[in-house]
Amino acid sequence: MNNTYSESVQEHSLRVAQIAHALAVIRNCCFKGHVNPDRVAVLAIFHDAPEVLTGDLPSPIKYLNSEIREAYHAIEFSAANKLVGMVPEDLQSEYYDVLLPDKEREGEHITLVKAADKLCAYIKCLEEGAAGNKEFVQAEASLRNTLEDLDIPEVQYFLSTFIPSFHLTLDELT
Repeated sequence: MNNTYSESVQEHSLRVAQIAHALAVIRNCCFKGHVNPDRVAVLAIFHDAPEVLTGDLPSPIKYLNSEIREAYHAIEFSAANKLVGMVPEDLQSEYYDVLLPDKEREGEHITLVKAADKLCAYIKCLEEGAAGNKEFVQAEASLRNTLEDLDIPEVQYFLSTFIPSFHLTLDELT
Protein backbone atom coordinates (compact mmCIF):
# COMPACT_ATOMS: atom_id res chain seq x y z
CA MET A 1 0.00 0.00 0.00
CA ASN A 2 1.17 3.52 -0.67
CA ASN A 3 2.19 5.37 2.48
CA THR A 4 2.25 9.10 3.09
CA TYR A 5 5.33 8.45 5.20
CA SER A 6 7.53 5.41 5.48
CA GLU A 7 8.27 3.72 8.77
CA SER A 8 11.46 1.76 9.35
CA VAL A 9 11.53 -1.50 11.31
CA GLN A 10 13.40 0.42 14.01
CA GLU A 11 10.68 3.08 14.28
CA HIS A 12 7.95 0.44 14.27
CA SER A 13 9.71 -1.65 16.92
CA LEU A 14 10.09 1.36 19.23
CA ARG A 15 6.39 2.16 18.96
CA VAL A 16 5.46 -1.49 19.57
CA ALA A 17 7.75 -1.54 22.61
CA GLN A 18 6.18 1.62 24.03
CA ILE A 19 2.64 0.33 23.56
CA ALA A 20 3.49 -3.19 24.77
CA HIS A 21 5.03 -1.66 27.90
CA ALA A 22 1.83 0.37 28.40
CA LEU A 23 -0.31 -2.77 27.98
CA ALA A 24 1.79 -4.53 30.63
CA VAL A 25 1.42 -1.59 33.02
CA ILE A 26 -2.33 -1.53 32.36
CA ARG A 27 -2.52 -5.29 33.02
CA ASN A 28 -0.70 -4.91 36.34
CA CYS A 29 -2.38 -1.72 37.55
CA CYS A 30 -5.95 -2.20 36.29
CA PHE A 31 -6.41 -5.94 35.93
CA LYS A 32 -4.33 -7.37 38.79
CA GLY A 33 -1.77 -8.92 36.45
CA HIS A 34 1.79 -9.89 37.23
CA VAL A 35 3.78 -9.35 34.05
CA ASN A 36 7.13 -7.65 33.74
CA PRO A 37 6.67 -4.47 31.65
CA ASP A 38 10.42 -4.23 31.04
CA ARG A 39 10.55 -7.77 29.69
CA VAL A 40 7.56 -7.09 27.47
CA ALA A 41 9.28 -3.97 26.10
CA VAL A 42 12.51 -5.86 25.36
CA LEU A 43 10.63 -8.63 23.55
CA ALA A 44 8.82 -5.97 21.54
CA ILE A 45 12.06 -4.23 20.60
CA PHE A 46 13.30 -7.46 19.02
CA HIS A 47 9.98 -8.83 17.72
CA ASP A 48 10.70 -7.98 14.07
CA ALA A 49 14.50 -8.30 14.17
CA PRO A 50 14.51 -11.29 11.78
CA GLU A 51 13.12 -8.93 9.12
CA VAL A 52 16.63 -7.48 8.90
CA LEU A 53 17.44 -10.67 6.98
CA THR A 54 14.06 -11.59 5.50
CA GLY A 55 12.41 -8.27 4.76
CA ASP A 56 8.78 -7.70 5.62
CA LEU A 57 5.98 -9.70 4.06
CA PRO A 58 2.58 -7.92 4.05
CA SER A 59 0.13 -9.44 6.54
CA PRO A 60 -2.55 -10.34 3.96
CA ILE A 61 0.03 -12.51 2.20
CA LYS A 62 1.70 -13.77 5.39
CA TYR A 63 -1.63 -15.11 6.67
CA LEU A 64 -3.26 -16.03 3.35
CA ASN A 65 -3.29 -19.73 4.21
CA SER A 66 -1.74 -22.18 6.66
CA GLU A 67 0.99 -23.31 4.25
CA ILE A 68 2.28 -19.78 3.69
CA ARG A 69 1.96 -18.95 7.41
CA GLU A 70 3.93 -22.05 8.43
CA ALA A 71 6.59 -21.45 5.77
CA TYR A 72 6.98 -17.83 6.84
CA HIS A 73 7.30 -18.84 10.51
CA ALA A 74 10.01 -21.31 9.51
CA ILE A 75 11.82 -18.56 7.60
CA GLU A 76 11.53 -16.19 10.59
CA PHE A 77 12.81 -18.92 12.93
CA SER A 78 15.78 -19.59 10.66
CA ALA A 79 16.54 -15.86 10.39
CA ALA A 80 16.36 -15.44 14.18
CA ASN A 81 18.76 -18.35 14.63
CA LYS A 82 21.08 -16.79 12.05
CA LEU A 83 21.03 -13.48 13.96
CA VAL A 84 21.84 -15.26 17.21
CA GLY A 85 24.75 -16.98 15.48
CA MET A 86 26.13 -13.62 14.39
CA VAL A 87 26.82 -12.39 17.94
CA PRO A 88 29.76 -13.57 20.05
CA GLU A 89 29.17 -17.02 21.52
CA ASP A 90 29.22 -15.82 25.14
CA LEU A 91 26.27 -13.47 24.36
CA GLN A 92 24.21 -15.87 22.28
CA SER A 93 22.02 -17.23 25.08
CA GLU A 94 20.86 -13.70 25.95
CA TYR A 95 19.94 -12.93 22.36
CA TYR A 96 18.38 -16.34 21.80
CA ASP A 97 16.16 -15.56 24.79
CA VAL A 98 14.82 -12.34 23.16
CA LEU A 99 14.80 -13.40 19.51
CA LEU A 100 13.29 -16.84 20.16
CA PRO A 101 11.55 -16.60 23.55
CA ASP A 102 10.08 -19.71 25.14
CA LYS A 103 6.37 -19.54 24.25
CA GLU A 104 5.21 -21.43 27.33
CA ARG A 105 7.25 -19.39 29.79
CA GLU A 106 6.73 -16.06 28.01
CA GLY A 107 3.15 -16.60 26.82
CA GLU A 108 1.61 -13.57 28.55
CA HIS A 109 4.47 -11.33 27.47
CA ILE A 110 4.27 -12.50 23.86
CA THR A 111 0.49 -11.99 23.83
CA LEU A 112 0.95 -8.36 24.85
CA VAL A 113 3.64 -7.81 22.21
CA LYS A 114 1.38 -9.25 19.50
CA ALA A 115 -1.50 -7.07 20.69
CA ALA A 116 0.76 -4.00 20.66
CA ASP A 117 1.85 -4.88 17.12
CA LYS A 118 -1.81 -4.96 16.02
CA LEU A 119 -2.47 -1.66 17.82
CA CYS A 120 0.48 -0.11 15.99
CA ALA A 121 -0.88 -1.30 12.65
CA TYR A 122 -4.23 0.26 13.56
CA ILE A 123 -2.57 3.54 14.59
CA LYS A 124 -0.65 3.56 11.29
CA CYS A 125 -4.00 3.28 9.49
CA LEU A 126 -5.40 6.17 11.55
CA GLU A 127 -2.38 8.32 10.72
CA GLU A 128 -2.55 7.50 7.03
CA GLY A 129 -6.27 8.26 7.00
CA ALA A 130 -5.69 11.60 8.74
CA ALA A 131 -3.16 12.42 6.02
CA GLY A 132 -5.83 11.79 3.40
CA ASN A 133 -4.61 8.36 2.28
CA LYS A 134 -7.74 6.38 1.41
CA GLU A 135 -5.81 3.13 0.83
CA PHE A 136 -5.91 2.38 4.56
CA VAL A 137 -9.68 2.74 5.10
CA GLN A 138 -10.48 -0.96 4.74
CA ALA A 139 -7.43 -2.05 6.76
CA GLU A 140 -8.40 0.40 9.52
CA ALA A 141 -11.91 -1.05 9.80
CA SER A 142 -10.63 -4.62 9.68
CA LEU A 143 -7.97 -3.99 12.33
CA ARG A 144 -10.46 -2.20 14.59
CA ASN A 145 -12.76 -5.24 14.41
CA THR A 146 -9.83 -7.56 15.12
CA LEU A 147 -8.78 -5.49 18.12
CA GLU A 148 -12.31 -5.27 19.50
CA ASP A 149 -12.68 -9.05 19.15
CA LEU A 150 -9.51 -9.75 21.15
CA ASP A 151 -10.21 -11.13 24.60
CA ILE A 152 -7.53 -8.91 26.11
CA PRO A 153 -8.95 -6.31 28.51
CA GLU A 154 -5.79 -4.20 28.30
CA VAL A 155 -6.39 -3.70 24.58
CA GLN A 156 -9.97 -2.57 25.19
CA TYR A 157 -8.69 -0.17 27.87
CA PHE A 158 -6.06 1.19 25.46
CA LEU A 159 -8.62 1.59 22.68
CA SER A 160 -11.04 3.56 24.84
CA THR A 161 -8.46 5.56 26.81
CA PHE A 162 -5.64 6.36 24.38
CA ILE A 163 -6.81 5.88 20.80
CA PRO A 164 -9.07 8.99 20.83
CA SER A 165 -5.95 11.14 21.30
CA PHE A 166 -4.58 9.87 17.97
CA HIS A 167 -7.38 11.80 16.26
CA LEU A 168 -6.23 15.10 17.81
CA THR A 169 -3.85 17.67 16.43
CA LEU A 170 -0.83 18.79 18.43
CA ASP A 171 -2.66 21.99 19.36
CA GLU A 172 -5.64 19.98 20.61
CA LEU A 173 -3.37 17.82 22.79
CA THR A 174 -1.99 20.78 24.72
